[in-house]
Amino acid sequence: MKIILIIACVVAGPVAFAQKISVKGQLVDSVQSPLPSATVLILNVKDSSLVNFGLTNQTGEFEVKNLTRQEYLFKVSYVGYSTITISFSASANEGVANLGIIQMRPEVKQLGEVVVEAERAPVVVKRDTIEFNATSFKTKDNAVVEDLLKKLPGIEVDNDGTIRAQGEQVQRVTVDGKTFFGNDPKLATRNLPADAIDKVQVFDKKSDQATFTGIDDGQKEKTINLSLKEEKRNAAFGTLQGGYGTDERFQLRASLNRFKKDQQISFLGMGNNVNDRGFGIDDYMSFTGGATRMAGGGRMRLEFNSDNQSGIPLNFGGRINGIMTNYAGGMNVNQSFSAKSDLNASYFYNQLEHDLNQTTERINYRANGDLRYHQNSKQLNTNVNHRVNLTLDQKLDSMNSIKFTNSFTYNESDANESSIGENYDSKSELENETDRESYAQGATSNLASSLLWRHKFSKKGRTLSSTLQFGVSRSDRDGTQSSTTQFYGAQPETLSLMQENLQRTEYFSYGVTINYTEPLGGRKYIEGNYSFRQNNNDVDRQVFDLISGESIFNNALSNQYTSAYQYHRGGVNFRVSRSNYNLVVGAGLQQTYLDGELKLLDAVITKSYQNFLPVMRFNYDFSNSKHFELEYETSVQEPTIQQLQPVVDNSDPLNLSVGNPNLRPAYEHNWRINFGTFNPMTFVSFFAVLETSYTRNAITTAQNFNEQQQRISQPVNVKDSREAFCDVSLSFPIEKIGSRVSVSANAQQVIAASVVDEVESDIAQTTIGGRVRYDYRYKDIFDLGLSTNISRQNTDYDFNEQANQSYVNQTYFAEANVSFAKHYQMSSSFEYLVYTSETTGETQSIPFLNASFSRFILKAKTGEIRLSVNNILDQKLGISQTADINFYQKQQANSLGRYFMVSFIYALNRQLNPMGMRPRGGMIRIMR
Repeated sequence: MKIILIIACVVAGPVAFAQKISVKGQLVDSVQSPLPSATVLILNVKDSSLVNFGLTNQTGEFEVKNLTRQEYLFKVSYVGYSTITISFSASANEGVANLGIIQMRPEVKQLGEVVVEAERAPVVVKRDTIEFNATSFKTKDNAVVEDLLKKLPGIEVDNDGTIRAQGEQVQRVTVDGKTFFGNDPKLATRNLPADAIDKVQVFDKKSDQATFTGIDDGQKEKTINLSLKEEKRNAAFGTLQGGYGTDERFQLRASLNRFKKDQQISFLGMGNNVNDRGFGIDDYMSFTGGATRMAGGGRMRLEFNSDNQSGIPLNFGGRINGIMTNYAGGMNVNQSFSAKSDLNASYFYNQLEHDLNQTTERINYRANGDLRYHQNSKQLNTNVNHRVNLTLDQKLDSMNSIKFTNSFTYNESDANESSIGENYDSKSELENETDRESYAQGATSNLASSLLWRHKFSKKGRTLSSTLQFGVSRSDRDGTQSSTTQFYGAQPETLSLMQENLQRTEYFSYGVTINYTEPLGGRKYIEGNYSFRQNNNDVDRQVFDLISGESIFNNALSNQYTSAYQYHRGGVNFRVSRSNYNLVVGAGLQQTYLDGELKLLDAVITKSYQNFLPVMRFNYDFSNSKHFELEYETSVQEPTIQQLQPVVDNSDPLNLSVGNPNLRPAYEHNWRINFGTFNPMTFVSFFAVLETSYTRNAITTAQNFNEQQQRISQPVNVKDSREAFCDVSLSFPIEKIGSRVSVSANAQQVIAASVVDEVESDIAQTTIGGRVRYDYRYKDIFDLGLSTNISRQNTDYDFNEQANQSYVNQTYFAEANVSFAKHYQMSSSFEYLVYTSETTGETQSIPFLNASFSRFILKAKTGEIRLSVNNILDQKLGISQTADINFYQKQQANSLGRYFMVSFIYALNRQLNPMGMRPRGGMIRIMR
């Protein structure tokens, strides 16, 4: 880290170390009472331009540092008081200009609006909201919001667009508080221009029910709101981009927005074959088997409660392996018909084609000898998706309102895969091998609707609300597979399969939730709630063996299953609300019934679960910029229908999976402590979060091997599991060299049980990591960003100490932008990924280097011609590493190589800033 900071200081250029002075004093009113939170301005005597600024503290005192020795103007304005301007300078022998006590007089004459330009604080904490001033974090011209988020302290953005704020994944991004293309954050962050954003606000969005009643129900989403600049709120703006390069690479993008007072209309369009996605691909991943088939590079993880037989190898750095071509487009509309009626509607279409070649090396750790697995696979998958969202929020009168929410998706996919897999014993002798091909196609449709009715009584604080929910989905999928599997050892055997399968799944659900709140006086409230939900499933899977041209029904692999889950839950919450703290204490009782029928097996599954669910939430505001939060809640994780079905899935003959009808629900306790503070005088921010959980009857995946060394995965209950996570981040400026440093550290430990060959044993996984980012900015000419992210993970197995694993993943990143000769810009980025297995001594590193050169044309620099070189070092390999309950896995896959591209970018509405310059500061409006 020292090396990075030294490089940063060198690159930052010469810094003047002339003797500095400070100015300080105290601001009071006519009765000598202090005036806090006033903005004091230090201006140049010659032209009254802003030199520096500061804020008064709670006692009215201020101090502005790092001023060169010369004469200045001191200016302060405060609502309701006359503006004061004072000329000052420090004598030759003094380092401080003390203005003493400055008394402000009430304003007695009505004045018009006064606009004072001032640099705003980079970060402000407002109760539960962290607000970043976008103009304090420079991005290159024609950057998107994602580029801006990468600059903000406490926020991390993976290369796949996943956003984490203060250690939590961001689930929703809104624009001026309104929904933008449903719930896909990438559609906003990867398509809206960064220079349209005034503020970035990070907070936990509460449910509509909690917002209405004021009783926290624990349902919240980590949310980012993008507050637009004032001039963008009544204008058309956006970006058009087209590029073509070597190897027939192309990239097209359009983002057009027309915002007015009561209307927001946005259009997005894109197409490329350079692995650049501006949207989420959850439907595609769901069809193709998820991230197991999208594997990238390797943050290691432990998979305790997934029905995925092999865990999910996360992509370290978030890169997509393989070659992906995508086309997409859609429209989003927010319309306010009146003060009582708001409508949000959106439609989005996307088409993906993914070509992936992958090699997998896996070590299955066992007490009686490890098993090594090797696989080569090729995939070609396509996906077409339609999404429609519609929300109507209507106030019927002063006492009643309704909110009608609808979401519809339709997805068509097909997947082709071929693979060769081999298993070797601890002596490197071949145990078995398989050669298989598979094809699957299908279509899925989903509709989810809810109607929320809210009523306020004449007595303040008394409310009644009810939510009706309805959902229906249908999935039709068919496929074929053929495989030849050779088993060696004492009893050699060859197994050939040629099968076709058909599966139809229907899902139907409905429910109602009722909430009533009653004020008790003294800002105390009590809430009663009751909810009912019915989920019905109907699954029909038919497998046929193709023998001598005939289709023969395979009863053992087929499945016809119906189920009905019914939930009843009642609860009571008590709340105390004060100006600086809130307390919620409550409990609920949940009764669950499951009735299922396995028709082909002539078996019935009947379950009944009852759980007591206490909850407690407390938050305390020490000040407007210092906040503390403590939460405790309980939840139940019930087995899925797939986990309960005792039917074998043989899509991979060497890796079979089967359900478990004897599964019990997992009961989880969760604690969370969150603390955040920001100093408006020093611009130092600090955030910390601590989370811990304890799960009884935890659901994990048992791994058993038969005599032919086939791996059989099955979900089972274990006694318990424990998890603790901590994340802290600190950000501070270095004003002397125009820089900002952000430091974060995190630690996680998971302790649970693994089941291997029917033997249960403990497993512990500990991950410790940290991130450091250094940013330097010199006017609008040069900016530099340096960062490093390092994590180390240890996985310890009780059943076999020799299987213990230790990994270190490192990412080093540097980016720089230089603007020169008014119309030119150069940008470059370098990312260096290092994967190290301390257990095996193996280290692999991958460098990525990108560069671009731009020439701005047209009036106000609205046009840009860009020449870019991507992956200059031509690294065509992607890496992933995974540590799961009993195995270590490494995957390598094809990746996008080097290509050159020439692009033209046109920025709309740049004419509102005719000089083509980024604002140096914000506007503070003082009305008198």
